[in-house]
Amino acid sequence: MSTMRIDRLLDTVIKQEASDLHLTVGKPPTVRMSGRLIELKTKELEPEDTVALMKAISPERSQNELQEEGGSDFGFAYGPQDDPDNSARFRVSIFRQKGNVSLVLRRIPNRLLDIDKIGLPPIVKDLIRRPRGLFLVTGPTGSGKTTTLASMIDYINMNIDRHIITVEDPIEYYQPHKKSIVNQREVGTDVPSFSEALRRALRQDPDVILVGEMRDLETIEAAITAAETGHLVFGTLHTNSAAGTINRLIDAFPTNQQAQVRAQLSVALIAVLSQQLLKRKPKGMIAAYEFMVVTPAISNLIREAQSYKIPSAIQTGKKFGMKLLDDFLWELYTKDQIAAEDMVDRAANPEMIAEKVHRAGGQVGRAELDDPDAAKPVT
Repeated sequence: MSTMRIDRLLDTVIKQEASDLHLTVGKPPTVRMSGRLIELKTKELEPEDTVALMKAISPERSQNELQEEGGSDFGFAYGPQDDPDNSARFRVSIFRQKGNVSLVLRRIPNRLLDIDKIGLPPIVKDLIRRPRGLFLVTGPTGSGKTTTLASMIDYINMNIDRHIITVEDPIEYYQPHKKSIVNQREVGTDVPSFSEALRRALRQDPDVILVGEMRDLETIEAAITAAETGHLVFGTLHTNSAAGTINRLIDAFPTNQQAQVRAQLSVALIAVLSQQLLKRKPKGMIAAYEFMVVTPAISNLIREAQSYKIPSAIQTGKKFGMKLLDDFLWELYTKDQIAAEDMVDRAANPEMIAEKVHRAGGQVGRAELDDPDAAKPVT
């Protein structure tokens, strides 16, 4: 299979605005659109096809890593970069399964989304102008965390003179220098690990540091220290709620350090934005958020190990733009932007949300799938 073939597949992904391309032996190339997998009308891939496709786009470093470790991740730009409609960046995962090579390519759009267009609370703009603190964006894989963070970094880049250092694995959105200086470091290419990059970043006169993933104790510790010592630090975690994020950070530390970390976090943390990506009706995707701003009351709950009280503190913090995920999901549902089934699947308290749907005269479950009108929100 020639390079031309991978070009044609990538062109299809860009043209159809698919989010992902799956290449695996025994299946035709398959794209994900609006959350659904759709096979392209072409032949099933054979072992030599996926090897040729992998070699057409993978740097030598990643091919070696595939041989030695069984998998590798990297990013690359495709198409004329001055023509955003026909080009994109791709984040690629190559791996072995049943002895064959498989690839998954995630499309990263060339256009950075405007911070106002992604529906963030207005107070976010004020928070990210702060000179120091820790701002966390959390959610499951594929929930749009990278896009949200890229929009925030772009807003700072356009409006304030800052030195921004990002540590990513791999780099997804390219951030050109605007009012700020932006240095983007890729783990595995520019620096061996997140924690090493963070340690070095503190000597590079940064104002803003983006940590692509806070995946180990060393990185979490370094991020909290950087936020305490006068830097604005953005980080991501795979957690689904503000309270869950606090607990995950604390639990990463040995028991004898946890009280100290609670005290540090209560001062350093400025906000947690947890997001989910859902199918939008009739097509496309839409984000739902849980948003917590660290007020003196919430700071106190963190310090006193009372994170179970955070949801009710979020409910009373509406004037700061705070919102619980289930309230945000309910708003999207009553505007007929998402299906009841999807809302219940993503809710923090699915039973309560399902009960709310029934009380409003809607239905969740099999009836909704068989009869789309059954789940129409009652307004």
